Amino acid sequence: MTRTGGVTLRLLDKADKEILRLPRTVKGALFDFQHKFKENPRTPGLKLKQLKGDSRIWSARINDEYRALLLRLAEDDWLIVSVKHRKEVYDRLAYGINTVTGGIEYVDLQVVEDSVLRRIPPQEPPTAAPAVPAPPAEAQPLAPEPLFATWTDGQLIELGVAEPLVPVIRSLTTDEQLLGLIEYAPQLTGEVLLALYDGKPFEEVRDEVTAPVAAPEPVDTEDFQTAAERPATVVTTSDDALREALEAGDFGRWKVFLHPAQSKLVERRYSGPARVGGGPGTGKTIVALHRVRHLVSQLPPGHNKPVLLTTYNKNLAADLRSRLLELGGEQLLSRVEVSHVDQLALRVVREAEPGSRKQTIDDSQAVREWRAMLDELGESGWDAEFLHDEWTQVILGQAVGTRTDYFRARRAGRGKNIGRAERAAIWQLAEHFAQRLDRLGRQTWDQVAERAARLEIGREQRIRAIERQREEAGGLDNIHLQDGSGGWLRYRYRHIVVDEAQDLRPAHWKMLRAMTARDSDDLFLVGDTHQRIYKNQVTLGSLGINIRGRSAKLSLSYRTTRQILRSALEVLGEETYDDLDGNSETLAGYRSVLNGSTPGMHPCTDWQTEREAIAAHILAWDTHPDERIAHEQIAICVPTNAMASELGNTLGEHGIRALEIGADGARGDSGVHIGTMFRFKGLEYQRMIIAGVSDGLVPREQVNQLRQVDPARHRRELQRARSLLFVAVTRARDSLDIFWHGTPSPFLHRLPS
Repeated sequence: MTRTGGVTLRLLDKADKEILRLPRTVKGALFDFQHKFKENPRTPGLKLKQLKGDSRIWSARINDEYRALLLRLAEDDWLIVSVKHRKEVYDRLAYGINTVTGGIEYVDLQVVEDSVLRRIPPQEPPTAAPAVPAPPAEAQPLAPEPLFATWTDGQLIELGVAEPLVPVIRSLTTDEQLLGLIEYAPQLTGEVLLALYDGKPFEEVRDEVTAPVAAPEPVDTEDFQTAAERPATVVTTSDDALREALEAGDFGRWKVFLHPAQSKLVERRYSGPARVGGGPGTGKTIVALHRVRHLVSQLPPGHNKPVLLTTYNKNLAADLRSRLLELGGEQLLSRVEVSHVDQLALRVVREAEPGSRKQTIDDSQAVREWRAMLDELGESGWDAEFLHDEWTQVILGQAVGTRTDYFRARRAGRGKNIGRAERAAIWQLAEHFAQRLDRLGRQTWDQVAERAARLEIGREQRIRAIERQREEAGGLDNIHLQDGSGGWLRYRYRHIVVDEAQDLRPAHWKMLRAMTARDSDDLFLVGDTHQRIYKNQVTLGSLGINIRGRSAKLSLSYRTTRQILRSALEVLGEETYDDLDGNSETLAGYRSVLNGSTPGMHPCTDWQTEREAIAAHILAWDTHPDERIAHEQIAICVPTNAMASELGNTLGEHGIRALEIGADGARGDSGVHIGTMFRFKGLEYQRMIIAGVSDGLVPREQVNQLRQVDPARHRRELQRARSLLFVAVTRARDSLDIFWHGTPSPFLHRLPS
C-alpha cells in the first residue's frame, strides 16, 4: 500500500490487464498521475470529480484523452478500477463486494456485452427464392440451449459468481462466448463457470473452487475498506510494482501471489512428508515459496538457517532465491538455505573429504568415458548408455556395494531382463569404470549424490544412537559419547522444501531424508511427473519417505491459455505417469481461465527453410504495432545445441539478436532466447516457438531404433521425450508456434494442423 501526504492509492487486479494494452505514452502518463494523485488528489489539473448518479466512483484526468476511474473506499483511500478513454468513462459499469469472498469486484458491463454477446456473426440476409411451403413446425431448427441453463441464479450466486453478470451468463450458448466473458469477469466467476462447463457437479465446485476462497466471517457489502484488505481483492500496492509492470509489459504478480485455495496447503500442519502435485503453471513453486515463509514464521528467534529450499539445478535455485527475496526480503532469506541439490551433496562430500580435488562430470561426459573404456577393452557387445543407466540407477541408485548384492538388486523399469552371467559382466565393467574415473581424478554427480547419502545416513544413525542412549539414561546426555562422535551432532535442517521433485535421483532423496528428523512438517515436496525430463524414476516410500494421505493436487493453470493447454495435453497422448509413490497420476481436471489464440503449426521443407520462416515470423511481430513485444519475452527451443547455434546465426543475418541459454541462463541482456528443450525447464515467455519438431529429432532417431532391441527402454525413452516436449509447450503464456521440416514428430499427430 502506498501513502503520500496521507493518501492511499491502489490498483485493482482486473485493471492491470487493461493498462498493459494502453499506448506507451498513456502508460507513462499513468505513472506520473499516481504520484500527483497521492500528493494531492484535489490538484486542479487532475480534474477529480464524482460520476453522476454514483456515490463511490470518481474520475480523474491522466492526460487529454484518458481518465482513471477510482472507487473511493474511505476519505483518503482510493482504488483504481479502470483506465478508459474519456469518451467511454460513462459506459455502464457495476461494482460491489462479493457476498461469498468478501472481495471487491468491478465489471464493465458495456465492454462485456460488446465483446461477448455481439460476437455472434450476423445472419446472412435472405435471398430471393421461389415460394415454397413452410416446413412443419417440428422440422424448424432448435435454438441453441444456453450453457448454464441447468443451474439457477441462486446457485450461481451461491458459488460466488458476480451477480451483475448473471443475466449475461444466461445468454451464453457457445464456448467462444464463455471464454470471451471470462476474460473480463472477476477471477472466481471465471473459475466457477469453467468448472461447471467442464462437467464438475455443483457440490464439487462449491467444495473445491468456492469454499477455499470464502470469507471466514459474514460479509458487510458496504464496508469497502475492509473488503480491500481481504485476499480476494488482489491489488498492486507499490510504486515499484507498477513501474516494473509498465516497463516490462507484465505485472508478474503470479510469481509470488498465493491464491486463497492454495493457502490451506501452505499453512496446514502435516504429520510427516507431504507432496503437492499439479500441471505446469498451477502454482506449485508459489506454494513451495509460501510454505518456506510459513515455516520460517513458526521458528523461534535465531541466526541459523534451519530451513532448506532445494531443487535439481543451479538456474532454478537462483530463480527460487530471487523470488523468495521478493516475497519476504533479506529477513526471510537469512533463515533459509537455498541450494540446488547437487551443490548440497558436493558440499557434504567435501566436508568429509577436504583434500579431494576431483573434477565432477555430467552424464554426457560420463557416457563418453564409458565408450572410451569399452573401446580400450575391446568390448563391442555393450551399449555405453545402457551401462551408464544401469550403473547410476541400479548400482549407485540402490547403493549396491557388492557383486552379490547386485545379483539380488531389483531392476524395475529397466527394460530387458539380464541373467546372472550378464550381471557378472556388468559388475566387472562398473568396477573398471569407477577405477578409471578415480585414476583420472573425476567423479560423476551420481557418485557425489551416493557418497553424500551414505555420509548423511551415517550421521543420522549416530544422532539416533545418541537419542536412544539419552532415553536409556533418563534424559541425561552422555558427554563421552558426544565427544566420541566428533561434536554435538544435530540434524542439518528442521524443515526441507523441494521444488521440481520429479527430477531428483534416489540418492538425493536418501540424503535429504537423513538431513532432517522424522517429525511433523519435515519434508514438503512439489512437482509434476508429467514434466520429468531426466531418468530419475523413484518410489519415495521405498526410500523412507511416506507421503500416503498427505498428497494434494493443483488443477488450475494461471500461466497458459486453454488453447495452449489443450495442445500440451494432446502431446502427452495416452501415456500413464507415476505419482512418485508407485501409483499412477493424471492431469484430469487440469484447466485454465485464460483465453488466447490457437497454436500455430508451420510445416517446412527443410531445416534452412524452417530457420528462414522463423526469422520472418519474428520480423512480422516486430513490424505490427499490436504484436510487437520485447525480444526477451520471445523464446525458441530446439532439439540440439547445434541447431540452436545455426538458428541463432540465421536470426543474426536478419538483424534479430539471439541469446543462447546455457547452464547459467541467458548469455546477455537483450535478445530472443534460444536453447535446447532441457534449458527451458522452470522458465516461461509470452511467446514460445518450438522448432525442429520433426520425426528423428523429437524423439531422437536413437530412441526409434530401440523399438525392436529393447521395447521397455523404448517406451521409457519415448515417454521422456513426450515429457520434454510437454515442458516446452507449457513455457508459453500467450502464444505458441510449432515448426518442423520433413515428417512431423509423431507427438504432433493429435494436434490440429
